Order: sequence, then C-alpha cells, then structure tokens
Amino acid sequence: MGRNVRICMGMFAAALMLLTSACGGQAQVVGAAQDRPTVVSLNPCIDAILVEVADHDQILALSHYSHDPDSSSIPPETARRFEVTGGTAEEVIALKPDLVLASHFITPSLRTALERMSIRVETFGSPKTIDESTAQIRAVSDLVGDADRRVELIEDILSATARGRGDPVSTMLWQPGQIVPGERTLVSELLEREGFVSHSAASGLGQADHVSLEAAIADPPELLLVAGKSAGQNHPALTDLASTRVAPFDPKLFYCGGRSIVSAQERLQEIRTSLK
Repeated sequence: MGRNVRICMGMFAAALMLLTSACGGQAQVVGAAQDRPTVVSLNPCIDAILVEVADHDQILALSHYSHDPDSSSIPPETARRFEVTGGTAEEVIALKPDLVLASHFITPSLRTALERMSIRVETFGSPKTIDESTAQIRAVSDLVGDADRRVELIEDILSATARGRGDPVSTMLWQPGQIVPGERTLVSELLEREGFVSHSAASGLGQADHVSLEAAIADPPELLLVAGKSAGQNHPALTDLASTRVAPFDPKLFYCGGRSIVSAQERLQEIRTSLK
C-alpha cells in the first residue's frame, strides 16, 4: 500500500509540474504581448511610421496634423481611427502613455513635464536621405513595433527606389511658398533617382530659396513640378512656356519619409511616362 501511495504521489507531482510549466509558458506569452509600450506621437512624420509598425491598440494618440488631409501622409480613413492631441503636457499626461515620440523641436518645458511623470520621450528629426528614412523606421520599430512589419515597409521603399534612371530631365520642384529644395534633402534624392536633374541647383539656388513667377518664366526648366497653391504658381502664363512641361506634385509626397517615399516614386514614374 505504501508503494502505491508513493507512485500516486509521484504521478501527482509530475502532473503538477507539467501544469505549472504550461501555465508559466502561457503567462510568458501574455506578458510578452503586454510588454509593448503604449505610445503617443507628437511628430507628424512619425505618425505615418507608427501606424505601420505598431499594434493599433498601442497607439493612444497621434499628432493633430494626422487629421488634416492637406498635411498628413496618412490616408484619412486610417488617421480617423486614432485620437489626436494638440501636444500639450496636460493632454499627453492624461493618456498615461509609456512612451512619447516627438520631434527634435519639442520644447524643454514639455519634455521636462513628461519625464517628471516617468514618461519616456524619444525625439526624431526629418530624414534627409532614403537611408536615413529606413534607419528611422528601424528605430521606431525597435521602440514599439513588429520587426516583420518594418521589413515589409523597408522592402517596399527599397523596391520603389531601385528602378532605373531615365534620360536626364532639367527639373524644378516649386514648393509651397514658391521655394525650392536644397541638394541634401530627401525629395532631391528621389528626383535624382528618377533622372530629374535639379534646375534650381544648376541656377545656383539652395535650400528654401524663393523663386518668383518672373524668374521661373525667364529661366524655365524642362519640367516644372508645382507643389504650391500661390497665385504665381497657378498663373496662366505658365501654360505659355512652350518648352516646359508643368505638372502638379502633392507636397504630402515629400513632407516625410516612410510610406510616402513609395507614393512619391510612383508619382514621379507617372510623370516621366507622360513626358514620352
């Protein structure tokens, strides 16, 4: 009888260990899911990355820019799924996020207020190259997201920007405010990859230099990409430029990196095809 008791006790102990192990394994899976931080973004360019690499239930709020279709890189139907804040300390603290993603221009007072509440703050600048954009995607993903999702996004970007250049076309991108981009900007790299040679750089113009309507008419490029809505940029005189093709280019395509790079390249390819 004693031997039977010992056998039963041994079997019970083994079963208990198996049950404990199974429960412990389940707890670890649940814990791993819960380890992902909740996030508030105050950076409109990071908004667009965040919605692609994070679980949507992690995102407590995006920047208020995400709900403005004229400035957001996020499709409106996606942006509307998320709350937004005006970027005040009171709004953000009330949401109790684990992490806030902001720009390098976050005010010291806001950063201090958040960190005093034990909220981690990470800041990001505007990527100036494709490589910087993909590095930014990796950095955001490392903080909040899923490696598989970031791989898909980066592969889409690299695929879109790997297409061959066509014949050189003298091109000026006329941005909002009638300014032109500098040479070391993301949009300039995108243009160059498609064979669109900077007319403004060849004319000695640099980052954010202003180009009047008169100057654009006096020294026109082969291709004028109009990304602004000023009176000069919509003047009927532009249609009289016999040797210049004028095409619209949505500024949302160059405000940020991430997915907008793919959309920008698709638009540039479309424009190049129309030139043939």
